[in-house]
Amino acid sequence: MVMNMSSLTTKKAIAYTFKDLLKEKAFNKITVNDIAKECDINRQTFYYHFQDIRDLVEWTCLDEVDNILKKKDECERWEDKFLLIFEIMKDEKVFVKNIYHSVSSEILRNNLYRLVYPIIYDEIVEKSKGRNLREEDKKFITDFYKYAFVSIVLNWIDNGMNENPEEIVSKVSNLVTGTINHACLSMNKETHIEF
Repeated sequence: MVMNMSSLTTKKAIAYTFKDLLKEKAFNKITVNDIAKECDINRQTFYYHFQDIRDLVEWTCLDEVDNILKKKDECERWEDKFLLIFEIMKDEKVFVKNIYHSVSSEILRNNLYRLVYPIIYDEIVEKSKGRNLREEDKKFITDFYKYAFVSIVLNWIDNGMNENPEEIVSKVSNLVTGTINHACLSMNKETHIEF
């Protein structure tokens, strides 16, 4: 479905209002009426755009992910892209913590997978140049690192988002430096038996 500009603008306004309300109220205390009143729309307008508040949360996450994916291309190194995710999440700390603790950590996890996957995949593609690494192997390696990276981010949220993101990214970089290259090399050397 192609969304016209005014519809997208309304959705963004509703999402912004919701995030603003989270600074004043607990997630489970916010109603559609609260959002409609603050956004100066009626309930029908809200329900025209979203099925319920959970649907609003999912859409808001997807919108944030899209914004980060657009910005990630401004960074050259995967470490900088990973740090960007932490920084934006820290800026949206109230929203992120509410999703994680009040709605569903699954929503957050799935959106983080969507964010992290292309960052790692691009690195795998770069490291495997000239090695004839099969696409399924690139995806396998990417998935391995994706799960590890997302677990680190979720652990950071679970611990209150207090640890310095630069230190986390530095630790991750120290751990994986050379291992991605090694994984691409090892996968390429495997003998693949066709059945």
